[in-house]
Amino acid sequence: MRIDVLGAVQAWHDDGRPINLGGPRHREVLGRLVAAQGRMVTTDSLVDDLWADLPAGAVGALRTFVAALRRAIEPDRPPRTPPRVLVTQGTGYLLRLPREAVDVHRFRDAMAEAHRSPDKAADLGGTLALWRGPAYADLPDSPWVQQERLQLEELRLEGVELRAGALLTSGEGAGLVAELGAHVAEHPWREPAWGLLARALYGDGRQAEALDTLRRARTMLVEQLGLDPSPQMRRLETDILNRSPGLEPPGEQGPSGSAVIRTGLGPRTTVEVARTLALAGGDALVGSRRDRLAAISAAERTGDVTLTARVIGTYDVPAIWSRADDPAQSRAVVAAADRTLRRLGPGGPADLRARLLATVANESRSADATGTALETARTAAHLAETMARDLKDPALLAYALNGVFLQSFTRPGLSAQRDAIGAELVTLAGRHALPAFEILGHLVRLQSASALGELTPAAEHAAAAERLAATHESPLVPVLTAWFRARVAAVRSTEAGGPTAATAAAAYRTADNALASAGMPGLRRGLLPLALLGLRLLHHRPAPTDPDLDWGPYRPWALPLQLLAQGRTEEARSALAAAPEPPGDHMQEALWCLTAHAAAALAQPDTAAHAASALRDARAEHAGAASGWLTLGPVERYLTEAEACGRASP
Repeated sequence: MRIDVLGAVQAWHDDGRPINLGGPRHREVLGRLVAAQGRMVTTDSLVDDLWADLPAGAVGALRTFVAALRRAIEPDRPPRTPPRVLVTQGTGYLLRLPREAVDVHRFRDAMAEAHRSPDKAADLGGTLALWRGPAYADLPDSPWVQQERLQLEELRLEGVELRAGALLTSGEGAGLVAELGAHVAEHPWREPAWGLLARALYGDGRQAEALDTLRRARTMLVEQLGLDPSPQMRRLETDILNRSPGLEPPGEQGPSGSAVIRTGLGPRTTVEVARTLALAGGDALVGSRRDRLAAISAAERTGDVTLTARVIGTYDVPAIWSRADDPAQSRAVVAAADRTLRRLGPGGPADLRARLLATVANESRSADATGTALETARTAAHLAETMARDLKDPALLAYALNGVFLQSFTRPGLSAQRDAIGAELVTLAGRHALPAFEILGHLVRLQSASALGELTPAAEHAAAAERLAATHESPLVPVLTAWFRARVAAVRSTEAGGPTAATAAAAYRTADNALASAGMPGLRRGLLPLALLGLRLLHHRPAPTDPDLDWGPYRPWALPLQLLAQGRTEEARSALAAAPEPPGDHMQEALWCLTAHAAAALAQPDTAAHAASALRDARAEHAGAASGWLTLGPVERYLTEAEACGRASP
């Protein structure tokens, strides 16, 4: 499920259906548990937080609210089965959800990352877009609600200013004047905001207005608060007056080491440059995504819907992975595309509408989107494909097919369907000189062949992608194919005369080291631990328990096996009960197999039967191998375990 509290308290099931949370007290209980960030809240604390004047039967009423929330959150939970989300612990309750499933936790984590790594602050735009209004907007003004709202609002304002400062420092602050002007008008007592506005004006070539802004700030501080401006504010005024070189953004270095002067680029030029840089990977890829979002914002501010549509649709960078590198940023792009589609209307230019629809499909990654958003993305993918075929536009069709591929993870066992998409991409892109999409087609076919255990054709597609990458300067491709070769080594390590398991593990670690600087955190996070777990399962060994492994989004499904490996059986059962259904993405077969394996080991027939039902269509595939980068071995093995466990139940 997913919970949002940055605005009204809302929740959705994994399939996108909204959850009816009940009345104000029910939502307040849920909100209070969200605010605890996964920690247990005692019954006494909840009662005190809900009622200023304690009514008779308050504890009984609280239990009624909790029971109703559990029914709403897990409507299909069998009787007498422990709840997996809103769980009882000790003398209270807690929410057991991944942090990615709660908007306020994602926001806090992004802010913490921006503090740890100031260069990340420029990427806070998508995170700030999570806010739909005041936090916990529909809850009563209880003391805990007021405290949370104040703390989160302060953090939000800090985020606005951190992002603006980072963009100004890097020379990417075009368009910030209006945003910071509104920020200062709403929060005139925040001295740093005045300084940022002055810097933005100066960067826009408006020195006189920048100085006037600082003078207005000084007047307000002295006359209304009796405070003198800070030394930083006085120094900034002096720097602007003297046109200090320190106010200029850092220049880029040309081939000979000489500085290349930054110039203000329009949104269309910005996004075209960003599209080209994205294929280089690493910092260039990270920066290109940020520049793309800035270009979209700049285009929207012009009010020119045609320009905005072209800017959004121009960034047709091929995507191979079903989990976004920056989900908040992707959601911001989807929201902009949706707004632009509505403004264009059904009678708008077909090519622009098709590119916007393809953008929605490509940015709504199936591991991150749920419910209505996911259904919208799948509809958009197929509509974009149909329109592209009607328009006979090869480049548009290639982009649309990329969206169809990313939306093809509707259930386990669909590798053959994705192989057909990859085959069409290879043929189409080869015929019309679209090398980036030809590479994508080979990688899609590599993944599909890998899923079916057909390693020879998979290796042929890896080699074809590498040849194209060498010709067309696509350095990310060998990073990805190194993972495929590590996956091959893992399988071969089970065969007589093959490499040792230690050699396969080293190959995985080498591939992970290369991926670390590729600018693809959505792919990398959790991949190495999952690969090492798969290698251990291939050799019938227990799960790795190294506390330094970052399992990322895969932790809920790996945790039962980790606990089992440590002999903590009851905790493993609780973790298995709490694990959600795997999302429809590249790893769904692997995560269902982990569920099946744990259920069989823990003699949980209902869970085993559920996993077996999900896996039957993937019986001929290899778990995790749809990624192309790792394997847990044949699905058949885990399916057999699950079916046997189900049959053994009384």
